[in-house]
Amino acid sequence: MSAGQKKVVVRQTGGVLAWGYLPSEGFVADGRVELIEVDARAKWIDLNQIEMIAYVRDFNLDDTVDPERLGRRAFPVRPKGEGLWVRVEFLRELAPLEGLMKCDLGLLDEVLGERGIFMTPPEGRGNTLRVFVPRTAMRTLEVLGWVSSPTKKLAEKTARRVERAMQAGLFENRE
Repeated sequence: MSAGQKKVVVRQTGGVLAWGYLPSEGFVADGRVELIEVDARAKWIDLNQIEMIAYVRDFNLDDTVDPERLGRRAFPVRPKGEGLWVRVEFLRELAPLEGLMKCDLGLLDEVLGERGIFMTPPEGRGNTLRVFVPRTAMRTLEVLGWVSSPTKKLAEKTARRVERAMQAGLFENRE
């Protein structure tokens, strides 16, 4: 198994669970996912049969109800991380889930493409590190806000003030 393989719990329609390994990205091929199961067998799962893929710290093989151990499914207050704060409502059995998505050029490809989205769930120290939700499993995707770092905002504001002061000639080159 390559170093790029991560532990996952795949929650399928009808409550079916599968445990195994997937790469961090690029695991969807022809509308299917090739999961390397815990016993090292390859298993193909159709993307439209997947509710959610949870990248986890531990498998929790004995727990057939909540092996992901997501904990909170919504942020109690404004998230502390950076990114796009979103809420996903699922088509079938699962309760809505909030998370943070990276906001970069790949965002539109994820949302508009056939694959789905990656997001970081609210429980940062829980068992689930990251979640992939296929587009076929989403009823709605709601953007709740944009969260950025206050220190970056302060640095940008300070840089603009220094730039204005330099333009005004307050910092002349004295030799």
